[in-house]
Amino acid sequence: MREPYTISELAREFDVTTRTIRFYEDQGLLSPQRQGTNRIFSQRDRVRLKLALRGKRLGFSLAEIRELFELYDVSRDEKKQLEAFLVRLERRRSHLEQQREDIEVMLNEITFFANQCRQMLKDKPGSSDSRVAGQV
Repeated sequence: MREPYTISELAREFDVTTRTIRFYEDQGLLSPQRQGTNRIFSQRDRVRLKLALRGKRLGFSLAEIRELFELYDVSRDEKKQLEAFLVRLERRRSHLEQQREDIEVMLNEITFFANQCRQMLKDKPGSSDSRVAGQV
């Protein structure tokens, strides 16, 4: 593990913009040291950036990610942090499963109404299907 990291190095490593990293700093997720106008990131900042990006991929808000970081910073109790993370993961899973059910219901409704429209078009005199059939 090497230290320190520049903002450009972290942006390249994690394929994010420097603006994203500055935003995460503004949100309190990262706390780089300053050398003049340059930000100098530690290994801790690198790990936190990695975890924050992973949390975003899982659908967590930056506020939720910050809460997990703060829990760890305050207590340094990995057990409490893992338990809190597990609760949030289960809540996220439940939310996604509900969304999946809602999407399935909507897709079924779309299929139903699309079939109704097709049937109505087929039954309607002068529809494009009947005109085409009459021309052949």
